[in-house]
Amino acid sequence: MQTDMEIAKAIKMRPVTDVAADLGIDAGELELYGKYKAKVPLSYKSGKPRYENPKLILVSAISPTPAGEGKTTVSIGLSQALNKIKKQSTVVLREPSLGPVFGIKGGATGGGYSQVLPMDDINLHFTGDFSAIEKAHNLLAALIDNNIQSRSRSLNLDPRTISWKRVMDMNDRSLRKIVVGLGGTASGVPRETGFDITAASEVMAILCLSDDIRDLKKRLGNIFIGYTFDKKPVYARDLHAHGAMAVLLKDAVKPNLVQTMEGTPAFVHGGPFANIAQGTNTVIATKTSLALSEYTVTEAGFGFDLGAEKFLDIKCRIAGLAPNAVVLVATVRALKYHGGMSLKELKTPSLDALRKGIVNLQKHIENIRLFNLAPVVAINRFASDSPGELDFISEYCRSAGVPAAITDVWGQGGAGAVELAEMVVEKAAACNSGFKPLYELDDSVEGKIETIARKIYGAEAVDYTAKAKAGLRRVYDLGLENLAVCMAKTQKSLSDNPELLGRPKDFIITVREIEIAAGAGFLIPITGDIMRMPGLPEEPASERIDIDDEGNITGLF
Repeated sequence: MQTDMEIAKAIKMRPVTDVAADLGIDAGELELYGKYKAKVPLSYKSGKPRYENPKLILVSAISPTPAGEGKTTVSIGLSQALNKIKKQSTVVLREPSLGPVFGIKGGATGGGYSQVLPMDDINLHFTGDFSAIEKAHNLLAALIDNNIQSRSRSLNLDPRTISWKRVMDMNDRSLRKIVVGLGGTASGVPRETGFDITAASEVMAILCLSDDIRDLKKRLGNIFIGYTFDKKPVYARDLHAHGAMAVLLKDAVKPNLVQTMEGTPAFVHGGPFANIAQGTNTVIATKTSLALSEYTVTEAGFGFDLGAEKFLDIKCRIAGLAPNAVVLVATVRALKYHGGMSLKELKTPSLDALRKGIVNLQKHIENIRLFNLAPVVAINRFASDSPGELDFISEYCRSAGVPAAITDVWGQGGAGAVELAEMVVEKAAACNSGFKPLYELDDSVEGKIETIARKIYGAEAVDYTAKAKAGLRRVYDLGLENLAVCMAKTQKSLSDNPELLGRPKDFIITVREIEIAAGAGFLIPITGDIMRMPGLPEEPASERIDIDDEGNITGLF
């Protein structure tokens, strides 16, 4: 069997200028990064839509498992399928982080015959967006330490209150907690800090939620840094940091245009994680696609309880977006895992495990309907799936009143999702625009947290540690209680305990602390142990990656 990379290398790509022409973009306005990548000017985002009533399709999934669900692959395959049935479609995705690329997962550009290209470039540096975000973030970190060191321009910052770390787009557990400023008075003031991975940066979240350069700069200025010794809050704008930070992001803010294996246009832009940030691509890329395409297919990270809830309650609210349909990706393997089967047993047919695990799908379907949205289930087929297992899921969906299609986008590309595409078109056409966020921004912070915990996760109650209660008081003291809520939670379970699979009940969500991302426009209640700087596994994926004398890369997938 060919690897994803071998399949990708056999495809003859279209010049990106031809892909742009499909969207009505003049080649002279592109900022080219070689033959197959380009940045698109921001002006296309706010232009007159090329299609009347363009449709936004959100792709989400059940709770993820080690077996993999293929949400990105389905997103790409669905967009290709829509084009096959003569509906002009563009897929809008996040950029991969180098951390997972060199860590456990490998690349993140889809799989089989549903990939975005050039996959090696997209997975490795791409157009430099992550590097620009990293530099902008670390500039603020340098300015903070410089101000602590300064005598003439000091803001009197209390180093003990500063939570702003540095970032790097690489898994490196040794950098989680460090001490800076050692080496004498000329080297700064010693204090404890650390590194997060770039995808966890608030600057990443800000870039993905900004509407234009002006909005970007304002949000950067709103980044909360800490307090002075006399308890006054300090923001990035107080350090006059936001202008220079925006300059570093002047190109990164423009969406990246590439293509799928079948030549379908693809915007790949921004890459926040979904368990600690909003987990969706940029507002700018999504709006640009909506202005240029008949159908925009986009994805949100991890399961519906994480990425999709944040897409709807944060991104859609901020950007004024409303999906016309939601595709929920499920697999036989994942549902059997939720039903108690071990990873090694998943290729063995078991209707018993499937019956036990189907409750996870049930809960995510219920969650989609909480937003007055219409679900469509994509049963992403794997070679080990038995006909009886596939029929069981299909019949369950029929009994729940949800259309479901078995897809094979890995093996067939767009042709493997034509039935799904037809269902999506029907659902999107019938959409009554009844989308409504789950909570109101003027609800109390505790009310917003409890609404998500009870309605989306199925929790019995919410508990707060002493540290979290102190964080709540800080939020109210700063007057930031009307911000949205971006829950930080394990992706492995609907609960905050990764060991509770399926559809847990009678559990309590424990909020251990609350962080402030005032620039991004949300609060981050942290539940469980959320890793912001992952470590490399025993056998890193990087050990399989190589390049030959002709520049051919191997091992990326």
